[in-house]
Amino acid sequence: MTYRVGLLVSAAFLLGLYLLFQIATRPPEAPEHQVFVNGQILTMNAENRVVEALSVRGAKVSRVGSTEEILAEVTDKTVVTDLRGRTLMPGFVDAHGHFPGSGQVVFSTDLNSPPIGNIEDMSQLLERLKDAHEARPDGWLTGFGYDDTLLAEGRHPTREDLDQISATRPIAIGHVSGHLYAVNSAALAEIGIDESTPDPKGGVIQRDPTSPDGRRPNGVLEETASRQVLLKALDIGITDGIRMTTHAAREYLQAGVTTASAGGMPLGLAKLLGPLSQLNVFPQRVALFPLLEEVESEVLSGEWRPEAMAAGRLSLPRVKIIADGSIQGYTGYLSEPYYEPYKGDVLYRGYPSVSRDDLFRQVEGLHIQKIQYAIHVNGDASVEDALDAIEAAQQSQPWPDARPLFIHAQMSREDQIQRMAQLGVTPSFFSSHTYYWGDRHAAIFMGPERAANMSPAGWALDAGIRYSAHADTPVTPMLPLQVVWSQVNRITTGGAVLGRHQRVAPMAALRAVTIDAAWQVFMDDSVGSLEPGKLADMVVLSGSPLESSDVRELLVERTFIGGAEVYTRR
Repeated sequence: MTYRVGLLVSAAFLLGLYLLFQIATRPPEAPEHQVFVNGQILTMNAENRVVEALSVRGAKVSRVGSTEEILAEVTDKTVVTDLRGRTLMPGFVDAHGHFPGSGQVVFSTDLNSPPIGNIEDMSQLLERLKDAHEARPDGWLTGFGYDDTLLAEGRHPTREDLDQISATRPIAIGHVSGHLYAVNSAALAEIGIDESTPDPKGGVIQRDPTSPDGRRPNGVLEETASRQVLLKALDIGITDGIRMTTHAAREYLQAGVTTASAGGMPLGLAKLLGPLSQLNVFPQRVALFPLLEEVESEVLSGEWRPEAMAAGRLSLPRVKIIADGSIQGYTGYLSEPYYEPYKGDVLYRGYPSVSRDDLFRQVEGLHIQKIQYAIHVNGDASVEDALDAIEAAQQSQPWPDARPLFIHAQMSREDQIQRMAQLGVTPSFFSSHTYYWGDRHAAIFMGPERAANMSPAGWALDAGIRYSAHADTPVTPMLPLQVVWSQVNRITTGGAVLGRHQRVAPMAALRAVTIDAAWQVFMDDSVGSLEPGKLADMVVLSGSPLESSDVRELLVERTFIGGAEVYTRR
């Protein structure tokens, strides 16, 4: 998922920033001293210690212990919270997502199918877009979240479908995976794609086989072929950028997320997030991974380092390489063919977005510059290329502290998990994928045997690998407890258990959305666990995630960042 904000250094922009400084509200302040007693406090420290009470002084945890011990600190100035048996734990750390992408709903049309949305066929999709076209008639008409495998017709919208809404206004709608776009004829003309346009490296322009020469674009653009669409359709102004960010921030706080992730964030929006953080437009800490493809020459030459853009609560711990695509978009790169042949091709295995040679060159260059990196890999062939590139780089440019991160690592084989352990690679699994797409992975994309090992957290723990888990929001809703539940249960929307042997215990699943996720972005010295000296980023849950029969039913009642209460459920 990518977004670009058109920000010109102009008098109007500077005036806008000045006005924002004037109207920005002061962030909530933490009490000098507050204590939480009579509860179940999950510290998520190295021993997974569970205590009854906790003391916070200013922004930081000062002590943990029994209720009796902590009450001994209370003075007439102490704010005392009686948890009454509820759970206090570290705020959730979004291991991988696209903050503030879920806020795009303020200017784009939600086209998700159940269980996320309610679009079930092409006519409903087009009607939803038509309503949006009439309500907001200017600029590009955009939508997000459509899923061809959940539409009754079982196909992507085409240019002809979208031309029914408008033949003159550019229209672009994003696939739920974020790796494909469907556009109308006006959009194709706007970005200069026609019969003579070749497929770009790492992407595909889908064609209409019934056209006279079989070369006419049908409107579906895969991977790098959709980049121009992203730049055009999602080149939003500062007003929409702020609206999107504040909407997403509220949503994340309600879910208890105190540290967000902006993975693969284009520089346009990245340049907005820093000032907005300084203005306290959003309170979360944000780990931003800029796309290497946007800054490759500057980064690999040593002219620019990601941390140069850090501002406010925005950090840039890694750059991101997108090595392949999406399994459910048939663009993930596999070693064996897809289970249900793609367009009748029984040998089709997907393809890499970055060639093997380029991947080796990029990883070696990052090792030379000592810049941490994350690699998006879904298919096992892409995982293999990435592992080979890391192994080669470690041999030519040894870097013991590289700690490479694999984003998704969805179809990693058991032998590849063992190689990750040997090479010091840490994966972040899209664990709730088993719920949202598990049935279709078993029946359509991977077949039952391979699908049972998607997002293999069980193998990772067996190999001694520290991993995290994520929701990839806005691909799926920001629901950290859904991510926890999926790791523990691995139940699909259809009620099937997908890979019982890959299940993990509740505590391991909770670590994957707190301290282990913080470790992956080099923030574990300050967030991710409740220990003396660390920031009091915390959530109060209505019950125990260790004991609940369905952790998804627990409510986030309060959210704290740096000891300050930033959300209270009404």
